[in-house]
Amino acid sequence: MTTSSSPFRPYAPSSNSRTGLEIHLASRPSGLPTPDDFRLAEVPVPDPAPGQVLVRNLYMSLDPGMVLLTAEHPGVPAPRYELGEVLYGDAVGEVVASAEPSLAEGDLVAHRLGWREYAVAGAEAFRKVDRTAYPNPSLHFGFGLVAYAGLLRVAELKPGDTVFVSSAAGAIGGLAGQIARLMGAARVIGSAGSAEKVRYLTERLGFDAAFDHHEGPVLDRLREAAPDGIDVYFDNVGGEQLRAAIEVMNPHGRIAVCGALARQSTGRPDEGPGDLLTVVGKRLTLRGFTVRDHMDLAAEFGELFRDRLREGSLVYDETVIDGLRNAPRALIDLVRGAYTGKTVVRLGG
Repeated sequence: MTTSSSPFRPYAPSSNSRTGLEIHLASRPSGLPTPDDFRLAEVPVPDPAPGQVLVRNLYMSLDPGMVLLTAEHPGVPAPRYELGEVLYGDAVGEVVASAEPSLAEGDLVAHRLGWREYAVAGAEAFRKVDRTAYPNPSLHFGFGLVAYAGLLRVAELKPGDTVFVSSAAGAIGGLAGQIARLMGAARVIGSAGSAEKVRYLTERLGFDAAFDHHEGPVLDRLREAAPDGIDVYFDNVGGEQLRAAIEVMNPHGRIAVCGALARQSTGRPDEGPGDLLTVVGKRLTLRGFTVRDHMDLAAEFGELFRDRLREGSLVYDETVIDGLRNAPRALIDLVRGAYTGKTVVRLGG
């Protein structure tokens, strides 16, 4: 990513007196970042030039993968955060000034210019969304689509499958388990990081079984929860949980690799999937993916998500962090397992 081609370049001087806060990467961590690796900056907010709009951000998404973008990690499927520059990420905001006929003042838009209170860019950087679709604008973030695409297209879930979801009390994992049940899974198992989260999975989200991955070897706990094996693993973690899933997987099982929390939460390299002879012998499919490859499913999932929320067959829980200045600490706490459900930062009224 270079400043000459990126929409995340520094703000130009403005003719108005408006200023806004944004978060910059102050230093590149060697492991898990600390709050000192981020810097809060107050910057002038420019008026929109022809073809541009000015958006006041209302909510921004916090996602565990953001931690990998702060450091020197090869293979990360997104541009890393650059030193001294504002970070980026999913956000939802309201157009407050427009120099582009396709977007009007008052429109609600989704975009990738998070980690700042105000965003100025060409209209093509913003996607108008329905203000009335959800009770809260933050539900326009695409984490549910990740779960849906991972199960439907990547793991090719079939009715009657036994499904295991790691980090199941998080935003994507919680919806993955619920969507698996809606798609006909016979048994849904989740892992989480505390006894409280285990109860949350079984009592609130309807998982058939769940376990705390800190309580003994994951392989033993997974075998107890899935005595007949698993057919699909939705992997948000990697590490020990991926290796255990491969051992417990039935022949022709499918693994959708979505995240790497084992690496993100420690800053250390993952040990990988283990002995690949097991993968060969069981004829397993292990496939990584990002949601950008499956945006054609967005409309289909959006309709399902809205309908299921209204009827109550999907549960959505959200942790709200107030204020941009608290976002770096919240991101670090997120990868350490501090929150349940989707974590968002509320930036404006």
